[in-house]
Amino acid sequence: MSSGFRKLLFDISEALATEELAALKFLSLEHVPVRKQEDTEEPKAFFEVLKEKGMIEVGDLFFLKELLYRINRIDLLASHLGSSQEEMERELQVPGKAKVSAYRQLLYGIAEDLTPEDVRSVKFLLQEKLPKNKLRDNAVSKMILISFLQKNDSNENLSFPVCVSMHPPGQEAAYLLLESYKMENNPHGYCVILNNYHFKNPDETREGTVEDGKALKRVFKWLQFDTIEYVDLEAKQIFAKVKEYSKKDHSNMDCFVCFILSHGEKGKIKGSDHELVNIKDLLSCFSGSNCPSLAGKPKLFFIQACQGSVGHPAVTVKEDSSGHFETDAIPLPSIPDQADILVGMATVEDFECYRSIKTGSVYIQCLCDKMELLCPLRKDLITILIEVNKEVGRRVLNGWKQMPKITSTLRKQFIFQIPQCQSNEKQEK
Repeated sequence: MSSGFRKLLFDISEALATEELAALKFLSLEHVPVRKQEDTEEPKAFFEVLKEKGMIEVGDLFFLKELLYRINRIDLLASHLGSSQEEMERELQVPGKAKVSAYRQLLYGIAEDLTPEDVRSVKFLLQEKLPKNKLRDNAVSKMILISFLQKNDSNENLSFPVCVSMHPPGQEAAYLLLESYKMENNPHGYCVILNNYHFKNPDETREGTVEDGKALKRVFKWLQFDTIEYVDLEAKQIFAKVKEYSKKDHSNMDCFVCFILSHGEKGKIKGSDHELVNIKDLLSCFSGSNCPSLAGKPKLFFIQACQGSVGHPAVTVKEDSSGHFETDAIPLPSIPDQADILVGMATVEDFECYRSIKTGSVYIQCLCDKMELLCPLRKDLITILIEVNKEVGRRVLNGWKQMPKITSTLRKQFIFQIPQCQSNEKQEK
């Protein structure tokens, strides 16, 4: 093995603290069992185990990069491995690329969120389970929690997903005090996709939108929604279909989701017949009076559409997208003044949004990717959409930028539920 490779691992190991080694060991448990980790008290020894397992080798250091990314050692990624946070975020979106399971990311995230007061509570709660030296140790919270999780993992006592509160009664963390919408039914609700591809004018064909439909159906079926796609609807048919779903009995449903993918003009959706329907009229179908069985339940609308004909100026960043992009010219008005509605828009007012003729729209594809990544981590919808804003806003498309927008009157957190069996299957693929 080359001396350069050994020196690289040595330099990285020298920069890692004890608590960070514990985190690396925990994040690697799917690949390096506890019994193989017991004698690795230094990063160098741990790296040797990873080499034995074939997880890192000359010419393939992706797993090491991922581990450093997960523990937020971006400085080591840049200085020793020639990578960056942005590059890792892109690579980890590739299906099957990530080696650290969503389950382990979730538990590590919980550990990261613990405060010093939480640590004292953990010590008290685990005093009969942790060795006395751990109880005396003032190491950071994740060191204690990870030690406990490693012990339980070796006995296969934990399952995914896991909800854990390390807070004593009366001292719950602020995020746990946020009430969430109930997601108890199966299916959770309808996911209606109105996807216009062909138009009366052949030049307006929305190439790539078929890929958006496929991605949305894949994700929302996985999320246990009754997912239905309708394509190439005329304007009257669009309104009739939305109204049809507003008149259904949603008493045994948790919510309603609707995606509208089409061309249009200001405040209107264009049907395949070139006629227009008001977006405001579509949303008003789901007001409390018009759809009482969804009153108090979340109604989510996502619009893949421009809000004008102006290209958003780009800042000076490296081009990271390729291929031919088209626009979907359509703006979106303000949502009605009512509760429990969220509208996710592909772009802010007055600007265009972009759709690849090969891979689908930038916004919809990014949304699907982020949901597949973050829903198993129990991230709420607003958090997911902020990540979408961050990712889409980072790109340069045909020399222009695109900035999605979130408009919400939701009164609670919205967290998609991932069945254990499905989440495990997702990780194995």
